[in-house]
Amino acid sequence: MLPSDNAYETARRVWNAFIDKRPALIARCTGVADVIRAVEFADEHKLSVAVRGGGHNVAGHGTCDGGMVIDLSAMRGISLDLVRRRATAQAGATWGALDHEIQAYGLATTGGMVSTTGLAGLTLGGGIGWLMRKHGLACDNLLAAEIVTAGGRVVRASADENSDLFWGIRGGGGNFGIVTSFEFRLHAVGPTVMAGPIFFPADQAGELLGFYRGWVQVVPDELTTVLSLATAPAAPFLPTAIHGRRVAIVISCFAGELQDATAFLRPLREFGSPVADLIRPMPYEALQTLVDSDWGPGAHNYFKSGYLERLDDGAIETLVGWHARVESPLSEIHLHHFGGAVARVAEGETAFTHRNAPYLLNVLARWTDPAQSQTNIDWTRNVYTSMTRFGTGAVYVNFLGEEGNDRVRAAYGRDTYERLVQLKNSYDPSNLFRINQNIPPNTPGAR
Repeated sequence: MLPSDNAYETARRVWNAFIDKRPALIARCTGVADVIRAVEFADEHKLSVAVRGGGHNVAGHGTCDGGMVIDLSAMRGISLDLVRRRATAQAGATWGALDHEIQAYGLATTGGMVSTTGLAGLTLGGGIGWLMRKHGLACDNLLAAEIVTAGGRVVRASADENSDLFWGIRGGGGNFGIVTSFEFRLHAVGPTVMAGPIFFPADQAGELLGFYRGWVQVVPDELTTVLSLATAPAAPFLPTAIHGRRVAIVISCFAGELQDATAFLRPLREFGSPVADLIRPMPYEALQTLVDSDWGPGAHNYFKSGYLERLDDGAIETLVGWHARVESPLSEIHLHHFGGAVARVAEGETAFTHRNAPYLLNVLARWTDPAQSQTNIDWTRNVYTSMTRFGTGAVYVNFLGEEGNDRVRAAYGRDTYERLVQLKNSYDPSNLFRINQNIPPNTPGAR
């Protein structure tokens, strides 16, 4: 597809409206052969290459100016092996599509928290989700992948084949080739889980954070939670008195037996004076689409993220203070609690590092008026800067914007980063795949 084609304007856009780029051409691939030809064409004509699966990357790496977008969104095939509990999905599939197929059999694997997210980018960067404390990250459930390398060669990566590459794609992003299909391990989950949000007024946010800090230390691995400092939407399930007002929300998913969930969730449900308690048995698929309406395409987005090593009173006071000064009603501050199966994978077993951090902080600015861009970006940066003294200095690569190579290094740590460089030297020595959170090779002639 070229800029002169009628569908170009739609095809060039990605989820984050803050990203507005114009590629010279878009290769809309329908199979592996198309991907190979696109890679060869880009290499022959010295074009920069952006790879798009779901297009949700906040930094906008699914597009580029003046180069080629290799668009995998039409490659959505999914096949199941129910005997071995395996699912193979092409790289254009979304988490919603995969969940739909595997939940018919009461199976799931850790996926994103927005169903329209592509499974490719999320998995390659690690992949947090509602099942992570019980079943690990998305990349921890990856068993094998098919990859088109910079030379147009198709290889399989698994624990037994090209194991070095298999290590690297579990957290190292799209630096080493284009993954065209993924094979995931599946687990018995649902189809009904105890899950949902509970809303508290903003004046209880500080006390809630203090309670949350202690409570998550004793909850079982079956329970994954996210605490959000946000603004209440004008939703029919919320009292009209809090519409448009700041709120603190805890969203939970208990990935165990329903009858066991009540006791573990009771302390949260008995805390403070919630304005709405929507925790209930619900289909796992419904949980996976719960916040879709809040995170659809078309808005401007800017994130700053980092791992916290502690959530002490100073950190709580800082978070509450910046929540009070939020610039957009669409913006939120998220705390993801780690631990459980995430931390049980040994450091170095995959390229996803910093597993022992107790919390992941993500400051998400979201707005619709382009004139408000700088105001919202400044708020996000100020929140993050104010929280750095409580952090580890590291960052989750999937929430990383265009922040330079030092921040990419911080996403991995020295040893893992150097190992990734060596892998890049082997599989992409010319740095063809560089529109990403790039790990440049140290080979002669690299771009």
